[in-house]
Amino acid sequence: MKSNYFRLLLIVLCVLSFQTTTAQKFKNANAYLSFIGKENGKISKSMWNYTKSLAHSKSPRKVEGDRKRLLKSIERAMIKIKKATPYEGEDTYKTRVLEYMDLYSSLLKNDYAKIVDMKEVAEQSYDFMEAYILAQELADKRMQEAQQSYAEAQKDYAARNNIKLIDKETELGKKMKISNEVFDHKNDVFLVFFRSNIQESFMLEALSSNDISAIQQNANALQTFAKEGMIAVDTIALYKEDKALVKATKEALQFYIDETEHTIPKLLEFFLLNEKFQTIKEAIDKKAPKDRTKKEIDTYNNMVNEINTAVNDFNTTNEKLNKERTKIVTQWNAASAKFLSRHIPKE
Repeated sequence: MKSNYFRLLLIVLCVLSFQTTTAQKFKNANAYLSFIGKENGKISKSMWNYTKSLAHSKSPRKVEGDRKRLLKSIERAMIKIKKATPYEGEDTYKTRVLEYMDLYSSLLKNDYAKIVDMKEVAEQSYDFMEAYILAQELADKRMQEAQQSYAEAQKDYAARNNIKLIDKETELGKKMKISNEVFDHKNDVFLVFFRSNIQESFMLEALSSNDISAIQQNANALQTFAKEGMIAVDTIALYKEDKALVKATKEALQFYIDETEHTIPKLLEFFLLNEKFQTIKEAIDKKAPKDRTKKEIDTYNNMVNEINTAVNDFNTTNEKLNKERTKIVTQWNAASAKFLSRHIPKE
């Protein structure tokens, strides 16, 4: 199943606003602070556009376009800041701001590039998916630390130049904080769902190859994961008491439990019956028609009728199972998309 959503760069952009009675001219400390803040604000807006694309856009081209525009906004800001002459030689502030932006750019180009590569294999196993999400969280943490370094540099500069800052989040910062919390909940619930979902895919592979032992082993593991998931999902903190993802996950997990407890045993019975049929068929095929006893012929004919009925039942059961599975996965994906759309601001 496709996870559909890649949490990238969800950090709290707490750009501090400030007040002062000094004139807004680049010749004084406040004007230089305002200049830097304006350039960082452009980056923040690009970041928010990218975050909105991740949450709401179904177009990979748009998401990638917003990522490139974010990088461009960082590059343009760095060029302008490098060319500008700091107020009274405030090279320390300039250097710290450029270091923050350079780290920002490096994370986008390197850490997140690796995350994109990880996404290509994430759906192959639960461990890969868990590592993929953890890598996102670690990269996001580094982004938060970079942003904090900017805020600290800003405070230090203001203190040195007697500028009063109002220490509060901007509207954009609040939106980014919301996005973090929303994606945290979505990813926590998704991992519970994915653990059973990927395990079922292993069971289905065994089914397609008629490997009875592998079917049973994977079914047992799936049942264990689904039952554990039922407990685990209730321990995840809700976002604004929204139970939509938890509800969709529980419905999926209940499907996996029912599948392994009731449906898979029936499918296994078919495989066992088919093995028995093939054994009888091979035995009778080895004999010439004149050497076959009436009992052997009657047993074979009865098995033919029985296997034909079993094949029809198997196909019907499998078709019903496939429809239910598609419905469950579609419901989960829809619930996830609606959850993000419901809680992440669109503007």
